[in-house]
Amino acid sequence: MTQHTFVGFGFGPIQAGLFAKEAFQSGNFRRIVVAEIDQRLVEAVRSNNGTYCINVAQSDRVETVSIEGVELLNPAHPEEASALRTAISEATEVTTCLPSVKFYDSAQDNSVAALLADGLRRRKAEATIVYAAENHNHAAEILAEAVTQRLRVGRASPLANSRARTHDLPRLQYLNTVIGKMSQVVTDPCEMAERGLVPIAPGIDRAFLVEEFNRILVSKTIIAGFAPGIEVFVEKDDLLPFEEAKLYGHNAIHALLGFIGMLKGYAKMTQLKGDAPLMSVAHEAFLQESGGALVRKYASLGDPLFTEDGYRSYGEDLLERITNPYLADTVARAARDVVRKLGSADRIFGTMTLALEHGVEPRNMAMGALAGIALLLANADEYGLPGEPRALNWRHLDARHLTQLLTHLWQNPAAPALRELADCTCAAREPLVALLAQ
Repeated sequence: MTQHTFVGFGFGPIQAGLFAKEAFQSGNFRRIVVAEIDQRLVEAVRSNNGTYCINVAQSDRVETVSIEGVELLNPAHPEEASALRTAISEATEVTTCLPSVKFYDSAQDNSVAALLADGLRRRKAEATIVYAAENHNHAAEILAEAVTQRLRVGRASPLANSRARTHDLPRLQYLNTVIGKMSQVVTDPCEMAERGLVPIAPGIDRAFLVEEFNRILVSKTIIAGFAPGIEVFVEKDDLLPFEEAKLYGHNAIHALLGFIGMLKGYAKMTQLKGDAPLMSVAHEAFLQESGGALVRKYASLGDPLFTEDGYRSYGEDLLERITNPYLADTVARAARDVVRKLGSADRIFGTMTLALEHGVEPRNMAMGALAGIALLLANADEYGLPGEPRALNWRHLDARHLTQLLTHLWQNPAAPALRELADCTCAAREPLVALLAQ
């Protein structure tokens, strides 16, 4: 029964290859509308009668899937922004898939928060859920706060419970997500032809590629009598433990492999599969250090993931997926945004801190940290590093200079466990040198 209306913000590979795709394939939606400011992309899909293609990387091949009947609207055009507000007023499910939570609001009247507020203010749907798919543990709360401010009805805490009502609109819930589905946009025509990837639509020289993996975790919907039109998501009462498993497991190991892979001169993540010493480091970091800490922290939940066997299954499956030749992710992409990924609470040092808190020595994660520092020092001018540490080669970096460097990066001289993290990272020098020589 097609009783639902879907509205998305941002037409990237996760929106197109997960949310809009699942909405279409469910058969439960009478309309699928997506806001996108890339006019060329909008026109390409629109000229193709609302049909676009997704390339799905499976374990043994790439399959192309066509999605039909999608309406792309560019909110930069007033008439399309108006049509988008109308669609939001009818929407039962809304999804934001943006580069960052920083894109939720601006001074403009066509920001995501402004459009949502305008549409929800005149809502016709009996109930609406809003998925926040940005990579942030409190994305839903931040989005709810931005919309609440636009509605000018009170002010909710940015870290309020996402299941709570944030203003006086009834039967509205903002949901966090844990999306472990890897994806990319392929733009090189030669690579697209070589790999047999189908463009998004005729006339656009880009292809969306997503992996087959589809176990997406979301906050539990608590609106009485409401059943989401997208039925494949796995609901959890508390997402935070699973968000940490993604950040300190999936994301941490992906970055570790990217950083060390760059130093070893690899181009594709699939090449790492043949490097037994490197994969052993990743395996130990994943299962013994990330897993050792998280299982100790969350064993009392009784969830199968936070058991020794459950986390081993999670880690071994993910290492296979990361190196899938049909996904063919690049090492450069895994290693990009090195400053962000070396943040004090982010995937590398955040995992090391968690391990130390639970009595686990993060020896292998420290090799990933030092590899990231090596990439940072190799681009000292680009990253504006301070005078004394910037002149050092990572092979000669001591704990004092590394502490100075991390203090500069984190802008926090009292960061938790800073000196201990610096000592662990410097202790990884000889093991990393040996690993690079293998």
